[in-house]
Amino acid sequence: MQQDMLGDWLERLGSSASTPGGGAAAALAAASGAALVEMVVNLTVGKGAYAEHEAYVRPIGAEAGKLRLRALELAEADEAAFDTVMAAYGLAKQTDDEKKARSLAIQTATAEAARPPLQVAGVAARIIELAAALPGRSNRNVLSDVGVAASLAVSALESAAINVEVNLAALKDETVRAELRRELDAHVAAGDLGREIVGNVRRGVAG
Repeated sequence: MQQDMLGDWLERLGSSASTPGGGAAAALAAASGAALVEMVVNLTVGKGAYAEHEAYVRPIGAEAGKLRLRALELAEADEAAFDTVMAAYGLAKQTDDEKKARSLAIQTATAEAARPPLQVAGVAARIIELAAALPGRSNRNVLSDVGVAASLAVSALESAAINVEVNLAALKDETVRAELRRELDAHVAAGDLGREIVGNVRRGVAG
């Protein structure tokens, strides 16, 4: 985002508008973490001191770039999904048929609204894994940025999990809830690795 675009987005985030919200903010944190992984790779490739690692780190940067773009797509998807939920709540509910149709629409939209943050959690978990692969093979002068990338990805992961869980709480279909919960738990496990990276980096840069 250019500065004016980012400023406009943050102004909307801080407004009373229903979107963007926490899910989109989680996605932006993931995108920032991915961008930092890219930066570390770009500051490693072409440096003679790290020539032996170039073939290893280059694909990491390429994947991080794809994850950055995916996270931005998911920020938009999260906004759209929440708008659909709000539209479902606004449906007529005067007759029994209308009430049933409204309830079904709400449940369907809520299940779908859990998916963008769930995918953000997956993106964030992968960013953590990429960050973990860099120390010792990347430019040591930007080791701190590896730590920040991991920290942002952990924040994105935890923030996305909150947004998944708030939707799960509103779902009545136990099968759907269990399926989404299993997928979320698989992603959340990467949080421990991310926090380990942050701790290692902090000790490494402290001298």
